[in-house]
Order: sequence, then C-alpha cells, then structure tokens
Amino acid sequence: MAEPSFYIGVIGNVISVLVFLSPVETFWKIAKRKSTEEYKSLPYICTLLGSSLWTYYGIVTPGEYLVSTVNGFGSLVEIIYLNTIVVVALLNVFFPIAAIAATRSAFKDEKMRSQSMGFICAGLNIIMYGSPLSAMKTVVATKSVKYMPFWLSFFLFLNGAIWAVYASLQHDVFLLVPNGVGFVFGTIQLILYGIYRNAKPAGLSNGSSEIAEDEEEGLTSRAPLLS
Repeated sequence: MAEPSFYIGVIGNVISVLVFLSPVETFWKIAKRKSTEEYKSLPYICTLLGSSLWTYYGIVTPGEYLVSTVNGFGSLVEIIYLNTIVVVALLNVFFPIAAIAATRSAFKDEKMRSQSMGFICAGLNIIMYGSPLSAMKTVVATKSVKYMPFWLSFFLFLNGAIWAVYASLQHDVFLLVPNGVGFVFGTIQLILYGIYRNAKPAGLSNGSSEIAEDEEEGLTSRAPLLS
C-alpha cells in the first residue's frame, strides 16, 4: 500500500497543474493585443527557473519523483508563456545548466548536491510566492479585487497548503519553507478578497471605455500578471 505522502503528492500535482494553467486567459488576451504593456515578467521568470531546477531536484533526491513530474510540466507551460522573450529563453537554458554544473562539480556526494539545489529552488519559490505582494497593496489602495483574481489566489493557497503537508511527511525542509510561505500569502489574499469583494472601488475615474474594459478583465498596467 502506498504511503500517505504519495496520495498527498498526487493531489499536489493536480493543484499545481491548475496553478500553472491559471494565467492562460490573461496571456491569450495579451497575445491578441500583441503587447505586454507594463506587465512584470519577473514572477514568471522565477517560476520558470524554479520549475526547471525543481525538476532536477526531484530527479536527484530519492523519493521526490512527484516533485519532478509536475515541475517538468510547469517548465513547459512557462516556456510557452514567455516564448517571445529572448532573454528569458537564454536564462532558461544557461541558468539551470550553470546551477546543475556548479552543484555537480562542487559536491561529489549526491545528498550535498540535492541540498544545494534545494536552497536555490527554495529561494526562487519564495520569490514566486512573494510576487503577489504588489497585487495585495493594489487591492488595499483601490478597494477593488479586480487586480487579484480569486481562482489564482485560491489555487496558490491550496498549492502551498498541500505541498507543505507533503513536505512535512517527507521531512523535506526545502519544500516546506517556501510552500509554508505560499500558504501564508495565499491565506492573506483570500482574507483580502473576502474584505474587498463587495467594496466600492476607490479612486477610479470615468475613463474611456477601453480602460473600463481593461479593468474588468484585470489587464491594466497597474495589475501584475501573477496575483
């Protein structure tokens, strides 16, 4: 019979897939407009690099193949999202290669290689989970949740929670810390959503219909892509 961590990991894979796919509609609208406006790509770059390295981490760490499978999928999705940015493509090729080569040359022991990669992956994951801070600030300032999509916040909350449980069962601190941070940030986002979902937006003018449409879709330059 499989260990409880296996079932938790499978659930985590499903939720992570939903997290990776949640920005599809936004990227599709950006592709149709042929403009990224002032959107910040850093969260997606960190997610792409992190997913690539988590895939390697899952391969070299015994019993962590569920980590490698979902992050392999995530890497492919993020590449599709960011395929128009040459710098990102180069980063995705050279940074993981450099990180893997550095850990393999610096450490002969597989456990040390796994731990060093875990530190790098955890750092990138914390940056990814921390990216919604600007969105939360915008929600408080405007008293509007249009800049913080509910489903993305909800799936980030679930993702952090389920992987934190999985990490606890696996005694993996490198998974536990960043996903614990993600769970806390996800909880804060849902609390803000509950507070401001029916609030009257502050500081919004009677602008053009195009701006109004952008706000309805959550596509104004004030809103980061990852919320």
